[in-house]
Amino acid sequence: MEKILSADQKVLFGIDGTRGIVAAELAGRFIRLFMRDDRGVFFHDDPFHPFILVQHPSLMVDCPHVISLKPLTGEAGYRFMASFANWHECANARDFLAKKSGKTPSSPEAPYLFISDPVHQHLLLTGKTLFKGFDFKGLHRLALDIETYCREGYEFSNPEREEDRIISIAVMDEQGYEEVLFGREMSEPAMLERLGEIIRERDPDVIEGHNIFRFDLEYIRARAARHGIRLRWGRDGSDPRVRSSRFSIAERMIDYPRWDIYGRHVVDTYFLVQMYDISTRELENYGLKTAAVHFGLASRDRTYLDRQNIGMVYLQDAESLKRYNLDDVRETLALSRLLSYPYFLQTRIFPYSYQNCIIRGNATKINSLFLREYLRSAIAIPKAGGKAENFEGGYADVFEEGVVGPIVHCDVASLYPSLLLAHEMRPEKDSLDLFLPLLRDLRKFRLSAKKIARETGDAGQRDYYNALQQTFKILINSFYGYLGTTVHNFSDPSLAAEVTRLGRHTIKTMLEWLRKNGARPVEIDTDGIYFIPPPAIHEAGEEEKLIRELSATLPEGIDVEMDGRYKAMFSYKMKNYALLGYDGKITIKGSGLKSRGMEKYLREFLKEMIRLLLQDTPERIDTLYSEYLQKLRGHGFDIAWLAKTETLGESPEVYRQKVRQGKRNPSAAFEIALRSSFTYRAGDQISYYVSGSGKGVTAYENCRPVSAYDPSHPDENAEFYIDKLKQLKKKFDSFLHVEKMLF
Repeated sequence: MEKILSADQKVLFGIDGTRGIVAAELAGRFIRLFMRDDRGVFFHDDPFHPFILVQHPSLMVDCPHVISLKPLTGEAGYRFMASFANWHECANARDFLAKKSGKTPSSPEAPYLFISDPVHQHLLLTGKTLFKGFDFKGLHRLALDIETYCREGYEFSNPEREEDRIISIAVMDEQGYEEVLFGREMSEPAMLERLGEIIRERDPDVIEGHNIFRFDLEYIRARAARHGIRLRWGRDGSDPRVRSSRFSIAERMIDYPRWDIYGRHVVDTYFLVQMYDISTRELENYGLKTAAVHFGLASRDRTYLDRQNIGMVYLQDAESLKRYNLDDVRETLALSRLLSYPYFLQTRIFPYSYQNCIIRGNATKINSLFLREYLRSAIAIPKAGGKAENFEGGYADVFEEGVVGPIVHCDVASLYPSLLLAHEMRPEKDSLDLFLPLLRDLRKFRLSAKKIARETGDAGQRDYYNALQQTFKILINSFYGYLGTTVHNFSDPSLAAEVTRLGRHTIKTMLEWLRKNGARPVEIDTDGIYFIPPPAIHEAGEEEKLIRELSATLPEGIDVEMDGRYKAMFSYKMKNYALLGYDGKITIKGSGLKSRGMEKYLREFLKEMIRLLLQDTPERIDTLYSEYLQKLRGHGFDIAWLAKTETLGESPEVYRQKVRQGKRNPSAAFEIALRSSFTYRAGDQISYYVSGSGKGVTAYENCRPVSAYDPSHPDENAEFYIDKLKQLKKKFDSFLHVEKMLF
């Protein structure tokens, strides 16, 4: 990172350049900084004076334990900083202010601002961040994975049942260490004690796992409690602190038991995979094996076992189970190496722990940059809130439907950030004028990182700077989203509305120019246009020249780039289309064409039908349709192709109450969860199929878990699944018998 940063970028990276911090924790009147160098890990204690910001000094009258009340420059918002000797006294003051004002700390009307994380407070005050001067490869990461026994007659292993237990624990780190603790060689208490020894001996900065919060760690905790074993995993010998937490990923909300291990971080690759999939929507599910195959991380000799047969394999083929367990941790490390790297880089920038940097939203992280610099400059912090704007979004439209081509896609590089910079638009409450310089620096750094990644011959350097430029890209694009919120201190919804207005104007200007120059626009999506180029331009291969000419007509700083050329496009409806590349690769976009909620047999049929349309062979679709009908009637599909996988958006108990109160309709996935012996939480996924007879059956009354399916006595409802296939094909009938639209 140092290659592209100048020494004066203190606003972005914090004023304190202390290197090698791998963790920070509250330690009485201090914040303990864990530092790593060539000799290992040592710690240093920083004095810590926690604070609360208040609007008026009268609020602090009779408040105990205040050691200072410092005025901040400015006439609005939180104009005074109250400091305290330790965190306990700060928390007491918080309670005092809540009682005195009648407003909880989370209330937008509260006349005080309390930041509930002491480490975040300290990093805000000092300008320190973790991982400065530290390479990702130097971070000590240890992955763990457990395998468990399930008593016969039950579908899932339950740590509260005496007969169920941990039968294998695999651990592996980046330094080449690996070990399997096996239940036929050690008692369960001995396995748990040895796991604690390994963590203390290997001293990892990060403990990683796939779905580690909601399964592995919780199972370990329950079994350790049963045996009276303390999990002294902290760097101070303390037990982990566990509390209920919630994590939002786009429209999904995930409940999970959060673990805080003193001096270490916990990273769940299950979360990382879901965050990756927000934009790509490529994964069928978020399981470790699926992700490893998707990213090309699964080795050829990877051991696969049926989850239902783990107990039998444990008894009959111990070596296979050990290999399987080790392959899980090996893939976890590889997956984290790929997906956690951008968050490692972000932790150098933002005043959060590594574990928190992963789960905090981008707008929240951007807000922390403002808070840090305003506090350093002793300037009052404006209150969050303000009037929400019901403004029109980006411009999206479809002009042609069906199969068309050839296609060129052009877009404005970072449209909204570019408009903010080009028109020098800044949020009204930013009196220090940080917004535009931060945005400008991030864009400059991203371009520098892209240039180095493109020019370097070193593969490691290329990966590093590609990850860095991607990190900056995400942050750059988040600046606009930050403006539109009402929960952050420096947001400005009115400015966000003006930016979207300028964005629509820019796209419409581009659209008009393309039409005047003989192009046929097909679809617009916020910052880009898919269009059919003029025949002469296409035949001469001068599409890039056309786009350069288009870019030259726009204001300085608004750059249009060619994002791709395609042989054909299937334009279905707005934001739903498929592209056929000149290399034969097909890219499908939009939930109407690749919904994860659709059963696999429907997804595969739709994918193949789109391929035949794009390849100009629609006459073969009827044959494909007949083949699928025949397989459905003859029970020829593996049940996984017919199963539907759904994510529980709330707890089963909340669901049950809502159904009873008539506040929601019954759901197949929730009904299975309620019948199960396994304790399901919001965010869990359930796969089920529909049984019974007749196409009109109600799914929630005829649903069965996939694990209960017996292929020797198939009971899937063929009529139900045939009807769904017919309904899907019917949606596309109008596209199957049309004249060719290709040039």
